[in-house]
Amino acid sequence: MMSFLVASQILLFGAVVVLVMVVFALARQIGVLHERIAPIGMQTAQTGLEPGQAIPRITMRTLEGEPFPMGEPLAPGAVRMLLFVAPDCPVCKRVLPIALDVARDRGLELVLVGDGAQPELVMMRDRMGLAGVAFVTGVELGLVLQVSRLPTMVLLDANGTILAKGVVNTRRHVEALVPAAAGRVAA
Repeated sequence: MMSFLVASQILLFGAVVVLVMVVFALARQIGVLHERIAPIGMQTAQTGLEPGQAIPRITMRTLEGEPFPMGEPLAPGAVRMLLFVAPDCPVCKRVLPIALDVARDRGLELVLVGDGAQPELVMMRDRMGLAGVAFVTGVELGLVLQVSRLPTMVLLDANGTILAKGVVNTRRHVEALVPAAAGRVAA
């Protein structure tokens, strides 16, 4: 009778250990799924400045504290792609490499506008290998453009006029905004 009791206790302890391991595995999978979940479909940005309107001249700050002017004239024919991101945004982390790719392929100047604490933004830049990309901070531009969801992309022409604006979640969304801007530059 005693051996039956000892065996049942060993089996019970083993079942509890297995159950704990299963709970940890499920918790990890939930975290992975949370990172991968993104809003489905194109989302519209709130109002604010619309395509065709020029942004005001605002001096933003780089992560190093250097001044970075926005709304200033660029080289003729240049297009600046602003991407509003945050370090705790899983969709932003997925869209960033896509935006880098599209900007490089189309000859656009990519500027990342960070929302969050500067140390977290610096860690994000370093972790994602964004050393060659302009990364600015400041809430002024987000307020002027009424950026309420991330990641939001805004394309500006050489004069600081908004060519296209929208929330981007996938490559298709990013690439849909770029031809709209190209048509306005040619016009």
